[in-house]
Amino acid sequence: MSRSKSSSRWLREHHSDEYVQRSRADGYRSRASYKLLELQKSDRLMRKGDLVVDLGAAPGGWAQVAAQLVGEKGCVVASDVLPMDSLADVAFVQGDFTDDEVFERVLVALDDRRADLVMSDMAPNMSGIRDVDQPRAMLLAELALDFARKVLKPGGKFVCKVFHGEGFDAFVKELRGAFGAVLTRKPDASRDRSREVYVIAKEFRA
Repeated sequence: MSRSKSSSRWLREHHSDEYVQRSRADGYRSRASYKLLELQKSDRLMRKGDLVVDLGAAPGGWAQVAAQLVGEKGCVVASDVLPMDSLADVAFVQGDFTDDEVFERVLVALDDRRADLVMSDMAPNMSGIRDVDQPRAMLLAELALDFARKVLKPGGKFVCKVFHGEGFDAFVKELRGAFGAVLTRKPDASRDRSREVYVIAKEFRA
């Protein structure tokens, strides 16, 4: 069965994409690594020795960057329902992080310490129907925030991919009630046509 025109066009764009080519040359697992690198440069999300949780981590582009940034004295715990090939200095917990048993395994991997940063680059499988996709995306963001509230240390940070649309303003308002500073970023590595932005929340009020 031949590929559809839209999927063939996506494959052509993907393979010619600047960030896809750079990720291969630089040894990163995905083009998404550059989004996190940009956010790190603009907002200093991580420092050496930090404890970081990466939700929806597979294939590992963000966890890979985080491990480099926090160094040997830091800790990166990655979690996803999908399998992920092992990464140096990254503890991987497979499963749904909203499940109590998986959540406990994440806490064990953190050695029962509070995290400095919770980050999520999660997105639902897109149907192309905005009225279906937007609620799914916002639900993932809400679940990530709920997780962050449980594990962040006072003053901790949260970064999450969201999409402009219904529920976005309410989510930002909710963040402002839990954090001292909230802002949005659109990294250069995000595709121009994408509605995705990243919300960065700092100074968690535990």
